[in-house]
Amino acid sequence: MDSTMSVSHDRRQVLGLPSLVAMIVGIAISQVGLVGVLQGVGMASVGSPWIVATAFLIAFVLALTYAASFSELALMMPSAGGLSTYTEVALGHFPALLATFSGYVVVNMFGLPAELILFDNIIRETLDLSIPPNLIPLLMLAVLTLLNIRGTDIFAAFQNATTSVKLALMLATGVAMAWVPTVTHQPLPSSAPHLTSGEALSSSIALFFWCFVAAEFVCPMIEETRHPERNIPRSMFAGITTLGVLYALYAYGAMRVLPRETLTGSAFPHLEYARAVFGQAGSAILLVFASAATLGLINGILAGVSRMLYGMAQNGQALGIFSRLHPKYGTPWVAIVFMAILSGIPLVLLGSRPDTITTLVVAASASWLLAYIIAHLDLVVLRLRHPSAARLFRSPLFPVPQLVGIAGMGYVIAHTPENVILVTGCVLGGIGVLSAGWVRFIMKRGLFEPDARSGNGLPPRPAVPQQASSPAGDSGAS
Repeated sequence: MDSTMSVSHDRRQVLGLPSLVAMIVGIAISQVGLVGVLQGVGMASVGSPWIVATAFLIAFVLALTYAASFSELALMMPSAGGLSTYTEVALGHFPALLATFSGYVVVNMFGLPAELILFDNIIRETLDLSIPPNLIPLLMLAVLTLLNIRGTDIFAAFQNATTSVKLALMLATGVAMAWVPTVTHQPLPSSAPHLTSGEALSSSIALFFWCFVAAEFVCPMIEETRHPERNIPRSMFAGITTLGVLYALYAYGAMRVLPRETLTGSAFPHLEYARAVFGQAGSAILLVFASAATLGLINGILAGVSRMLYGMAQNGQALGIFSRLHPKYGTPWVAIVFMAILSGIPLVLLGSRPDTITTLVVAASASWLLAYIIAHLDLVVLRLRHPSAARLFRSPLFPVPQLVGIAGMGYVIAHTPENVILVTGCVLGGIGVLSAGWVRFIMKRGLFEPDARSGNGLPPRPAVPQQASSPAGDSGAS
């Protein structure tokens, strides 16, 4: 099946700009993101506040570069396959499988358990519960799986609600900190690891960048989006900018009210932050925030990655069963259930141990960056190979954003700790072997043989889904 086909009759276009922005913000504002930004502030502040600001700005710019590339790619080849579709046309099926599985499926197999483990620990810390480990997170995962199968409109309403809660609480934290006494940052104890300004900068960029990941998760939703030629680019840039404002406010407040040893040494620095700002009510407020953050992250990932698997199955890059749609709701229910099971297995095996969180998240980070680098390469190759192809959106200042993105993301990967690089290398190696075998023996294609479409490699005009007549879905701005 041609991945550039118009949306079929059983895929409803119900997502407008508010829901797409809510999806981006809902995924990126997570507990793992909050802990990462607080630790980044603690590391960067060994030099001066300017190191914090510089690291944050660099991370923000890198995020804008991948948004520019994904916006152009998504509208050239509108497909639920997302990065897989773009890469198979530009670089071949092997890089497409490697990018999608390593950058999304495997990453979220580790990322979601990390978020759920953190949520389980926060519940125990704040409510002093004595229940089986991870019972509540597993129930949460099951309920959200059913909601995603139920339909895109249910997903959108739920994502909008959880995102609104997170936005309100982050803004309330920023306003309330004006009445909190500031602290004077003292030097860390001599026993603490010493970082030079350069090391602090590179480490902080890596942590801050995770405040801005996953904006491209709206691309696989393109077949269910109203006016995608307008809403896909706008949602990514608006979402990343919103995240920049919120996380900058959050980081600035942390620098004012938390000592450096708390920022870098606490297992739950966001809990300490909430208590410092709101006093005794801080624990309850963070519990509400943590619930909304975890719900929004899981909800967004189940929706986004399942659509990627659906698109890959349409193109023969994954098992055909992933292309099955629910007969009533038109959602890729097999792919949704698969992602839920894949995320639940590490949660059951690892238990509720907070010491595993950092390892899970950082080991996945290099894989995600690799996916973004491949997206930049896709755009460069397609611009050179098909300069006259119709484009409903063009990345501004090409190729500057792409070259900056590749160099900056490569820099972050190069400064990843060696033990994490080893873990990531093993994961990518395994995925690479499986992907190569699938392409050669199942698809019977060359590893780096680009997928030709419409004779010249690309359709003469992108088959962007048209506005559906159904009024269902977003009631907000389209």
